[in-house]
Amino acid sequence: MVCVRCKMVVQDELSKLGLHPIKIELGEAEIQEEITNEYLSILNTNLQKSGLEILKDNKNILAEKIKAAIIELVWENDAKLRMNLSDYLSEKLNYNYTYLNNVFYKTQGLSIEKYMIAQKIERVKELLAYNELNLTEISYKMNYSSVAHLSNQFKKITGMNATEYRLISYANRKSIDRIM
Repeated sequence: MVCVRCKMVVQDELSKLGLHPIKIELGEAEIQEEITNEYLSILNTNLQKSGLEILKDNKNILAEKIKAAIIELVWENDAKLRMNLSDYLSEKLNYNYTYLNNVFYKTQGLSIEKYMIAQKIERVKELLAYNELNLTEISYKMNYSSVAHLSNQFKKITGMNATEYRLISYANRKSIDRIM
């Protein structure tokens, strides 16, 4: 579960089963009741209809927590983008970054760094589409070392430069839970 829509779906499905969530965060839900296998199965079936699933494997759960932390960092906490990614994730998830990256790579097929870049470029696309900031301002906001670094990374990922992208606006945007 990596987006607000996902949290709402989980909340709704838990409520339909008469379950009372204590908290629903990106990637996890805690409920008051002990859940039976029957309810767990029903919940999983209902969540799958919305493209979600209940993860039981600890490594997949950790990978989802990594995704949620990166999404929070890129999409909600611009100031924290100034932190070193490995330090941020290690502190937030209480694991060594090398272990986190190994788990992420084994479960997702790409490194944490590549996932972070994909999220940042998607956010840059959004900022370009809004047409409120120039490329220098976007570069600073997204914590790129220079406009040239952002431009090179943008071109490598999208196949076009930022100016070309602004002209086509939203055409190549992805929802944040579909970025890989």
